[in-house]
Amino acid sequence: MLTAILIDDEKGCLDTLEIELQTYCADVKVLAKFQSAEKALEVLETIRPDMIFLDISMPQMNGFDFLLKIPKINFEVIFCTAYDAYALTAFEFCAIDYLLKPISKDKLIRAVDKVRQKQSKQVDIQNLELLLANMRGGIHHKPNVAVPTPEGLEFISINDIIYAEADGNYSRIMMANKEKVLISRTLKDLETLLSNHPFVRIHQSYLVNLTHIKKYIKGEGGYVVMNNGTSLQVSRANRMKLMDLVR
Repeated sequence: MLTAILIDDEKGCLDTLEIELQTYCADVKVLAKFQSAEKALEVLETIRPDMIFLDISMPQMNGFDFLLKIPKINFEVIFCTAYDAYALTAFEFCAIDYLLKPISKDKLIRAVDKVRQKQSKQVDIQNLELLLANMRGGIHHKPNVAVPTPEGLEFISINDIIYAEADGNYSRIMMANKEKVLISRTLKDLETLLSNHPFVRIHQSYLVNLTHIKKYIKGEGGYVVMNNGTSLQVSRANRMKLMDLVR
């Protein structure tokens, strides 16, 4: 048996989610429902759920601020959000689970299954802080982005990123000021985060800022010369994509 708390300022959403859990996830027991994040905080000292279904946009205290007020998060968090597709890239980049409203039966079942399968019921606090930083900063409308580093979080200017290079499960970002930032995300993750900005994958190892390309040299795949003088190989598979974007 799994236990859950539901938090959403709309009563209709709470009631619907409870019915869907009873119908499709019969082993989930709803311990409590709250239309206020503040009231939920008060009872968390005595109730220990396996998971919390959490709305984001709520008056007084939103879902992010609610979590940041909890000293130790020892339960799974499933965000229930109506955010648009662009903002959802932040959730994916930060490895945070979410359900898009209106919640589909299949996705609800999968989300609960993931909780069942996890050995640890603890959220990665760094992932949560990263998500909060990027959502508050409006990554698709502001020039800065928060990225996770081995030391914590670093805020960098998107416009000043020249290119990023894959380094196993990490990526190295080369900045216009010659600084190199090692982030604890793959190049694919970074590509997803920056998908609404002028970046293109030219090789399995390189993601480049189109505004910092100085020239393209022809060849089998060719290579680009960046504004900082670095030459980067372009794979044959990505050559046409690059050509289409720079024409």
